[in-house]
Amino acid sequence: MTQSRTAQFKPSDTVDFVIVGSGAAGGVMAKQLATRGHTVVVMEQGPRADPTEWHHDEIRGQAGITYTNNATLQPQTFRRTEADVARVGGGRLSYHRLVGGGSVMFTANYWRFHEIDFIEKSKLGAIPGSSLEDWPITYADLEPYYTQAEWELGVSGEPGPFDPPRSRPYPLPPMPVKSSGVLFSRGATAMGWHPQPTPMAILSRPYNGRPACQHCGFCFGNLCEYQAKSGTLYTVIPIAEATGKCEIRPNSYVRKVEHNAKGRVTGVTYFDEKKVEQFQKAKAVVLCCNGAETPRLLLMSKSNLFPNGLANSSDKVGRYLMFNGGGGANAIFEEPLNEYKSIVDTRMIHDFYDSDPRRGFYGGGGLDSRGPYSPISFANGGLPPDSPRWGSAYKKMIGELFVRTMSASGHTTTLPLETNRVDLDPELKDDWGLPCIRQTYKNHPDDLKTFEFFGDRAKELLEAAGAKRVWDRNGPARDQSGGVHLLGTCRMGNDPKTSVVDKFHRAHDVRNLFICDGSSLVTGGRGQPTATIQALAYRAGEVIAAFAKKGDI
Repeated sequence: MTQSRTAQFKPSDTVDFVIVGSGAAGGVMAKQLATRGHTVVVMEQGPRADPTEWHHDEIRGQAGITYTNNATLQPQTFRRTEADVARVGGGRLSYHRLVGGGSVMFTANYWRFHEIDFIEKSKLGAIPGSSLEDWPITYADLEPYYTQAEWELGVSGEPGPFDPPRSRPYPLPPMPVKSSGVLFSRGATAMGWHPQPTPMAILSRPYNGRPACQHCGFCFGNLCEYQAKSGTLYTVIPIAEATGKCEIRPNSYVRKVEHNAKGRVTGVTYFDEKKVEQFQKAKAVVLCCNGAETPRLLLMSKSNLFPNGLANSSDKVGRYLMFNGGGGANAIFEEPLNEYKSIVDTRMIHDFYDSDPRRGFYGGGGLDSRGPYSPISFANGGLPPDSPRWGSAYKKMIGELFVRTMSASGHTTTLPLETNRVDLDPELKDDWGLPCIRQTYKNHPDDLKTFEFFGDRAKELLEAAGAKRVWDRNGPARDQSGGVHLLGTCRMGNDPKTSVVDKFHRAHDVRNLFICDGSSLVTGGRGQPTATIQALAYRAGEVIAAFAKKGDI
């Protein structure tokens, strides 16, 4: 489907807003601002893909680098602690780089956060060794925007027994249950737990001019050529462009947010697709890059006025990096399940969502049912640990087990630690000559205990479902070294000394600079942040547009 793109601005034109990033948050932000009459240029590091030209190609999609950050062009370094030497290859922060960002390629799980996620410190107290804080907003503040996101984007689901309050039902019924969902429900029910349909940002029936899911089996890491997956490329970006006030500018790699002598941002300097530097003028800038690239851009934007990086007087830019935790198990069943078909998962439980002091550690989350994503991913990590790894026996086992295997996957909390961070490598440069990301990350001990807890629950569930064989998918819990849910590095807060943006996503240090993406999160929730990131963007876009209307930027 080709959208009309009416707006075309020159870099010398002073637009109302430059938005950096077009993914889950940036696409929503563009729609919120453009439909309220503001001129907008959205800078996207990657290309604009045409979903109608996409082919079912496992290597290009899941295993390729067509639309992800490229480890050759954009290398990163990793270390466990600041005392360690950061090296290439130890860990990686991954994200998609195309118009629509990760919302085009994601699995499409769409859990809301619960009320507890926003007030954990008040409920639990301080957690030794962590920097746990309450959010400056509550679930009630965000609930109308969760609802707006679900109805505008198109989400299929059905509330479960542990869901937080909602003002409207889901706009679409749940996706059809898969074999893994039936078995998952059987095992959960046998354990006395409460399975429910997994809410998915995928259309279970036609909605807003888009067709229903065709169950092709290529959700994970791929575009949806049917446009049934509710990414921003198919949903809010066309609405923004239809106003005639929004230009999406792909292949535009922003390297610095510029400011004047008064400390007010004036626009962004970026490389165009020919690697030629350009400067786009703007009255305000909104960063929606993700939890890795947003802090990197702020740190690269240092100046005499902001020697530690833009908006970083608190020294909190890049700190409190969080991923989502894991823990899970795989199982083999007697009969074929054919999990490679349709969407990734259809059933989940939230019986262990809250942290429970009786466990002796902080942490909670959910479990869901999943099958092998594809033959390549299964061959690389889905087989039992004692399987042959080469030859005819290996080939035979892949053929027999690929259609009979499923998993119960944990999606859990990780604690925010000040020492876990994104900053700039002092030596390594990317292909554009810019400082590369340096990641420093080591889990809190409670994170690892949470992973183990959910791994044990996953094994219990699969055994209760009648599996022939069950094994821990990841082995003993160990420190993470990267992820795709990149959270917490420019956290929200009321105190400028301990946070980067206020509750309306305005940078404490720079009045016309706003930040809204995974970096804004104060806690990581329980494994699926996209619904919350987009709800925050709906709320922030509404508020920022109101600020602009009053001349308050």
